[in-house]
Amino acid sequence: MRRALALGIVALLAVAGGMFAFISPPRLLSYYDRAAGGGTSALLAAEGVPFGTRGQKLDIWAPNMPTHGPLPVVIFWYGGGWAKGDRTSYAFAGRALAKAGFLVVIPDYRKVPDVHFPAFLDDGAEAVAWVENNITQYQGDPARVAVMGHSAGAYQAVMLALDAKRLAAAGADPATIKAGVGLSGPYDFHPFTSERAIAAFSQWPRPEETQPIQFARADAPPLLLVTSDGDETVRPRNANNLAAKLRQLGAPVEVKNYGPLNHEEVVMALSVPFRSKGPVLADSVAFLHKHLGQ
Repeated sequence: MRRALALGIVALLAVAGGMFAFISPPRLLSYYDRAAGGGTSALLAAEGVPFGTRGQKLDIWAPNMPTHGPLPVVIFWYGGGWAKGDRTSYAFAGRALAKAGFLVVIPDYRKVPDVHFPAFLDDGAEAVAWVENNITQYQGDPARVAVMGHSAGAYQAVMLALDAKRLAAAGADPATIKAGVGLSGPYDFHPFTSERAIAAFSQWPRPEETQPIQFARADAPPLLLVTSDGDETVRPRNANNLAAKLRQLGAPVEVKNYGPLNHEEVVMALSVPFRSKGPVLADSVAFLHKHLGQ
């Protein structure tokens, strides 16, 4: 992470006597976010809820305020190059979106090297099916569901929004997804050049089936594709190429470029300490409310 996050980490380490030394940056950011005021903005409504057929679990975040009627739902997938990450480390994202009025579901998914494409996507599809069938128990509205994610999580969200057959195979109605937000996601990255993409996708015999851009369709749900010129991990061409294909087909899509922000800073901007880096949260929330209602 950048200098600002490093300063926050140093402060936490000083207070905690080094107890956070081996904690991942996203998890540490969640601690920092909570200490900076995010902790009062939302409630962890459910933790470690099992879903699907493979023993995965999900967390649910809810607004810490009275609500009237069922809430619009956002399913958020974290990044980590398909190889790392966990739902509890992204509490800062759950709190941020819940405070904005959404019921937020953060599912885990299987990762490389234990699995390869399409196993992690199948886990994501089962998470959508679980939401469709169970979210009313948590005051969520199954008729107002959006998908969202960062990096490899944005790949999950956008691929599932576009690949209707995969959702149907998991028992989910593809029409369940009413909108999607992809933060710094890879959507057009074949031939594979990065070590993580090679590890996750090169075993599949038909590489075109791994690419979200190949599933662009005229009746796709509205998508917001967030990118930044400073992202050297997932280049802006991914968002730009997918958006161009969707526009050519007549599908609704928006692109927002946050200039110098790097790959990590885009998702960091969801947190309280780093929200001033760019209006990532405000723009995402406005887009989601536009298509899901309030």
